[in-house]
Amino acid sequence: MSDRELLAGYVETWWSAIGDLVALLDQLDPDDWARETDLAGWDVKAVVSHTAHLESLLGGGPNETAEIGEAPHITGPMGQFTEIGVVTRREVAPAAIVEEIRTRTGARRAALLADVPDDAAAPAPGIFGMIGWNQRTLLRNRPLDVWMHEQDIRRATGRPGGMDSAAARHTTDYLAEGFGFVLGKRVAPPVGTTAVLDVAGSEPIAVVIGEDGRARRLPDVPAGPTVALSMDRESFIVLAGGRRPAADGAVTISGDQELGRSIVARLATTP
Repeated sequence: MSDRELLAGYVETWWSAIGDLVALLDQLDPDDWARETDLAGWDVKAVVSHTAHLESLLGGGPNETAEIGEAPHITGPMGQFTEIGVVTRREVAPAAIVEEIRTRTGARRAALLADVPDDAAAPAPGIFGMIGWNQRTLLRNRPLDVWMHEQDIRRATGRPGGMDSAAARHTTDYLAEGFGFVLGKRVAPPVGTTAVLDVAGSEPIAVVIGEDGRARRLPDVPAGPTVALSMDRESFIVLAGGRRPAADGAVTISGDQELGRSIVARLATTP
């Protein structure tokens, strides 16, 4: 697959995620915008405001600045940055924020279709390039970010759904790539340990701990792994996304139970 085809696929998945998000936002009741989400310090309006901020930056909007102040959920420079859109839209009506997302993403999609990126290693535009991201990282991350926030809003407002979309599959497979890191770096079991992650709707991932202590991907799922974790997509997403514990009984651990519980407890790879 060429870089152009790869990046165009990410753009299409992002655009699909935007459509799903906006459709959900159009269904919200006035009271829904103040409901707390799984993200510390953020209600639904804050999640949508943050999304609008990032899409505005990418869609030709102005660079924004704000006096952030201190809050328990802001723990570093990235937290300061992601809070900017929340602060600058605090007095903006929800309908206007949704329209901003429509307008900015529409402009960005038109620009991307007119000039499809063809170099995955090229620096990403604006502030994203300044933090070291290339086009592949940026365009691969946008569907994940948008869909994860769609799910944050769905859980907060009691509107489940969206688990079978292209963005859902993209995000699940993307986050599952961190399974080896979790096992090798965070859990650090003995050399030779094998582990399998089986998320419904995705191909199972099997890894083994090598002599250097690192986990490497196995081409096939072993017949008798040291431990195997099985769960549905939503349970994996809330765990890998650092949102909340999975529901009781949602994760099945086969093999080494203690090791399995240790992996589950450390599965979060994104804030």
